[in-house]
This record gives sequence, structure tokens and C-alpha cells, in this order.
Amino acid sequence: VLERREPKVVEDCRNTIFIRGKNANNVVLQVLKDFSLLKKPRSVFFNKKNDMRPFEDASSLEFFSQKNDASLFMFGSNNKKRPNNVVLGRLFDYHVMDMFEFGVENFKTLNDFKIAKIPIGTKPMLLFAGEKFDKDAEYQRLKNFLIDFFRGPVIEQIRLQGLEHILVFHCTDNGKIQLRSYKVVFKKSGTRVPHVVLEEMGPHMDLVLRRRKLATD
Repeated sequence: VLERREPKVVEDCRNTIFIRGKNANNVVLQVLKDFSLLKKPRSVFFNKKNDMRPFEDASSLEFFSQKNDASLFMFGSNNKKRPNNVVLGRLFDYHVMDMFEFGVENFKTLNDFKIAKIPIGTKPMLLFAGEKFDKDAEYQRLKNFLIDFFRGPVIEQIRLQGLEHILVFHCTDNGKIQLRSYKVVFKKSGTRVPHVVLEEMGPHMDLVLRRRKLATD
């Protein structure tokens, strides 16, 4: 057990912890729940409210990380200064490396889309659109982080039928990130190649980048 918890140059696919802040509202709580569901079985959801401020003091996050063998986290809070607020971060050796804070707008839950959901543990495909992800240094770093956060386990092979979920991150010219989640449906086409249809399944939201703290800071 101790050997498994030793830091590695390339971290294993560890757990993601989802932490509810003291003042988290229903929007933020549902964001946490939806992403926790998508990341099962590698997610740990904290239903109890926690009074913490990740940018001021990360010690509680690092404690929870070690306790749950987690290298990723999502923290949700809400106040007048930063409404509908989520902080996503990654850790190495149970120490916070990078954190990005977002305001959530235009949110729709998984339950708002009345379609059959994907199986638990489905590895998502990730699609990034928008020039900022390629030309802006800060958004390049954010893209790297989002890949790390959402990619799931590294695998050697994949079945066509396993390509069931795609997360799309579209960065607009003003820096807002439109996050959309689609179920991939294969339908008969009359040939050996199936007809591919994308059905939006949620969650659906726009993310406004607020504060950030990078390992080089």
C-alpha cells in the first residue's frame, strides 16, 4: 500500500475528489455531482460542507488528497464576489501544483437531457476548438490541465464501441469556454461503416476563467 502511494514521475490515474464549499449553492452542487458521476469509479464526492479557500490555504485540500489517494480535485463555492464558482486543480505527491478558477454560466445538468446515459467508467474523447488553445500561452497551459483532468486512464487499445462519450471545449474570442458533453451513437447506415450521431447529454455550461495559480508561480 505504501509503495503504491509513493510519488512517481508519471502519476497513475488516481481519484478525483469533489468538495462542497461552505456556501455552495444548488448550481455548484449539481456541477460537482454531475462531474463526479462522469468520473466514476475514480471519484470521491464530499457531501459535507467544508469551510476552505483553496487559493489562500491549500492544506485541507492536500490532506483530503492524501487520505483519498487523489491527484485531482474540484471545489465548489458561491458568494457575491464570485458566484457559481468552481476551482479545478491537480496535485503531485499530494501537494497542489496548478489551480484554475471558473465562474459557471448557462448551466444544464445531466438530468436536463432526457437520453440514455453512458456506462460508468466510459473514457471520454476530448475535443478543443478555438485559436486561444493554440496561440495563447495561458490557454495552452489550461488545455494541458483539462486533458489531464478529464482524460481518464491511459489505455493501450480501444474498441470502436467504446467511443461513447465526447467532451467539447470551445474557447471563444473573449476567452469564455463553452463546455458541451455528447453521447456518441452508432446507427445503421446500410454499409459496414455506421452512421455516427452526437446527442447532447450534459452537463452543459460556459466557464469564465477567474483566478489561476500555476506550479511556476
